[in-house]
Amino acid sequence: MNSATLAGVGALALWAFLAVLARMAAGVPPLQLTALGFAVGGALALAVVAARGRLGLLRQGPRAWAHGVGGLFGYHALYFAALALAPAIEANLLNYLWPLLIVLLSGPVLGMRLGSRRLAGVGLGFAGCAVLVGAGASFPAGAAWGFAAAIGCAVVWAVYSVTSKRMAGVPTEAVAGFCVATALLAGAASLVFEAPVMPDAGQWVAVALLGAGPLGAAFFLWDAGMKRGDPRLLGTLAYAVPVASTLLLVAAGEGALDARVGLAALMVAGGGLLAATARDGGRGDARSDAVA
Repeated sequence: MNSATLAGVGALALWAFLAVLARMAAGVPPLQLTALGFAVGGALALAVVAARGRLGLLRQGPRAWAHGVGGLFGYHALYFAALALAPAIEANLLNYLWPLLIVLLSGPVLGMRLGSRRLAGVGLGFAGCAVLVGAGASFPAGAAWGFAAAIGCAVVWAVYSVTSKRMAGVPTEAVAGFCVATALLAGAASLVFEAPVMPDAGQWVAVALLGAGPLGAAFFLWDAGMKRGDPRLLGTLAYAVPVASTLLLVAAGEGALDARVGLAALMVAGGGLLAATARDGGRGDARSDAVA
């Protein structure tokens, strides 16, 4: 495993902590949390880009900015809303429909052949989500909006990821600018739609960790892994993230790992693994190349 692939593995490890850190910041409104997290991540990223003398790479066209900011802002605003409105474990697992949706979208968007094994993997993952929120499961009032937000963020990240194949000329350094713009957009939206909250010490720690890791370094590590590492291996390893993220939430006391949740997590991750290991007879693996 080369260093670039290891960088991609580091991104996956950081993303496994996204849900538990967001729950540590519970009480901070979703848009405000998005703004604060990306302000930290963007500031750190800009410092690194500036130190390397590459600030000029932030000059990108409107299409690149719309794609980058739309993906980052749309996904994370919906994700934090989902965790605020619905039980954390269920909302988090629904969010991890995004790798399966990438498989499904790779056909119509990228013109890649899906094949029966990939479609079977998608079906297994969706069945896992049905187990998660279907018959026998009871949730508090208003959770449906959180589940809708979780599905929405999965759709946004899948579309963003698949269409990233058409933005290959945008350098990694530009992500720093996208993070700052996301922070500004989320901050403006928060002022309009939310009552501001002053985070306490614990929430500030969570915001700092979010910005340094899942909302900062992870994007750059993943870009290195996708461009210079082994995307097929990273694409396969990505399906361990929903299980790891769920276990971290359980360890943090954010829910119980009962039989229903355990089965759903295995079905979602197993469906992704089934899709990830499908063969195309020499053609590129659309899903692996497109993830994140």
